[in-house]
Amino acid sequence: MTERQKDRPWLMRTYAGHSTAEASNELYRRNLAKGQTGLSVAFDLPTQTGYDSDHILARGEVGRVGVPIAHVGDMRRLFQDIPLEQMNTSMTINATAMWLLALYQVVAEEQGADITKLQGTTQNDIVKEYLSRGTHVFPPGPSLRLTTDMIAYTVSHIPKWNPINICSYHLQEAGATPVQEIAYAMSTAIAVLDAVRDSGQVPQERMGDVVGRISFFVNAGVRFIEEMCKMRAFGRIWDRITRERYGIENPKHRRFRYGVQVNSLGLTEAQPENNVQRIVLEMLAVTLSKDARARAVQLPAWNEALGLPRPWDQQWSLRIQQVLAYESDLLEYEDIFEGSKVIEAKVDELVEASLAEIDRIQEMGGAMAAVESGYLKSQLVASHAERRGRIESGQEKIIGVNAFEGTEPNPLTADLDTAIQTVDPEVEARVIASLQKWRDSRYQPPFNHPRPCKALERLKEAARGTENLMEATLECARAGVTTGEWAGALREVFGEFRAPTGVSSAPVAVPAEEGSTLALVRRKVDLTAKDLGVGKLRFLVGKPGLDGHSNGAEQIAVRARDAGFEVVYQGIRLTPEQIVDAALAEDVHAVGLSILSGSHAQLVPDVLERLRVAGATDIPVIAGGIIPNGDAEQLRAAGVAAVFTPKDFDITGIIGRIVDEIRKANKLDPLEVSA
Repeated sequence: MTERQKDRPWLMRTYAGHSTAEASNELYRRNLAKGQTGLSVAFDLPTQTGYDSDHILARGEVGRVGVPIAHVGDMRRLFQDIPLEQMNTSMTINATAMWLLALYQVVAEEQGADITKLQGTTQNDIVKEYLSRGTHVFPPGPSLRLTTDMIAYTVSHIPKWNPINICSYHLQEAGATPVQEIAYAMSTAIAVLDAVRDSGQVPQERMGDVVGRISFFVNAGVRFIEEMCKMRAFGRIWDRITRERYGIENPKHRRFRYGVQVNSLGLTEAQPENNVQRIVLEMLAVTLSKDARARAVQLPAWNEALGLPRPWDQQWSLRIQQVLAYESDLLEYEDIFEGSKVIEAKVDELVEASLAEIDRIQEMGGAMAAVESGYLKSQLVASHAERRGRIESGQEKIIGVNAFEGTEPNPLTADLDTAIQTVDPEVEARVIASLQKWRDSRYQPPFNHPRPCKALERLKEAARGTENLMEATLECARAGVTTGEWAGALREVFGEFRAPTGVSSAPVAVPAEEGSTLALVRRKVDLTAKDLGVGKLRFLVGKPGLDGHSNGAEQIAVRARDAGFEVVYQGIRLTPEQIVDAALAEDVHAVGLSILSGSHAQLVPDVLERLRVAGATDIPVIAGGIIPNGDAEQLRAAGVAAVFTPKDFDITGIIGRIVDEIRKANKLDPLEVSA
């Protein structure tokens, strides 16, 4: 038997970072020692949204879902003893991507690195932030300019860097079908490439270099065949668009380059051990087919629906990749799906439908116009509502959730407090103290940075004009400017943006037919409104803090609307004070708070206390999100009427429970409504 040429394994990463730069550095060095071949940096929400750790909106969010990086000193500590010239670093950062890349470059220069050799990726896809992830800062126009400037800069100065990762991952989490995932990601890529081409910063003969550095970051769900066909369709459409729209002749430049994080949305809190086989299946969808194989793969951990994974959990996910790459014979063969009639038919179907949707978006004026009009968001909310409806009806089965729910006691979660990693609540105070010390001493020895005000004025001046913003940003990094100062200067010039929520225009997903559960809940809503002497029950859905994962909040808001509530939903990123002010001004009958970032322990009690001070103790507060059992008990003890977590998939049932809590808070008798 002749020796086959083995394919090179993909880059293996673990999405990681939490609490402090020092703790994350230790974790990275440990992961690299275990055989991880690239770094994937998770930043905390204040860093992602351009706030310093001591900003009012950062409260409870510091170091929770990633590492806080406020200035070049933090970036130095993050990569201490890690030679950046030899690394391939992916940074999940969008609105503040230019700032984080500048900090990374400055630290690499301090290490003595040749910056032309730096390799890695900044996610930097702002469109999906407006639609699903919610860490946008500036309006679409200025955001696209920041992306364009970064692409133009990296092509000339850091040629091995991927300045943007068109990211469809979060679109799937927000409900996107495979066709929507392909079409919206490709429409974003078209908007970005058109902006680069039209900016005049890159000559036409170098557009191939630009296209060759555009990468994608996708989601792989558990529908294995469909997901693999989706990746083949992505590759075909990208090849066609880059050749026909941008005249790129070199097939190497036209290659569809993507990394993948397999689906975290599909991980269940119920029977979480089932998540391991889900993760394996999802990984196979993006690795089995050589012609559509991911360039980099990162897998979530089995317990991510419960809380923050521990290093051991992340190691388990890394080992899953290593077993496939090093023990199996996968990398020894050409594409094993080539010539399959079934696969070809499915790919053709996806390509045709995706191109039709791309054309529809182009007719609207492109991705940015479709964001501003609310079209893309309302389509995603509708798709997500349809999926939730299928799960609730049992049409779509999820093992351990709505099928085969009986289970043996789980030894993995017997002690829930040790089954996840907890972030020390004292971390926030330490990070804030360190930040204040930096502000006070950055222009003194040993740092000797120039005073930052001059660099910030230069940045604002550049932002008011048309010059590339990267050089002014690098000057800020070298001057010891903080994340909040850099973003604050640009906020002054560009303003801020509140994205459409998509809730009001979403169609009804679950019919309220006579005798259905929704019809019964509607009756309860109507009778309770009558008992209280009001035309309609009013329900405020609030997203306190910086958590931009609004999918759950939107689904609750849409279903409450369909059940007869008047819903008040103002979108993401509100302070507890703003939420309570709105609750009082709108005279609501209940407040629902949705938090997935872990800041519930601080923000929910703050809302309760403000309602108490205002004398509004008759307004029940309901909390939902990734809330560990111990925290849920504490919230109930503090006065929260009910706590819902991802295992509570019956949204109509949740709305019914909210009506019960309104009745209880208003001392009305329980209501039994029969079909």
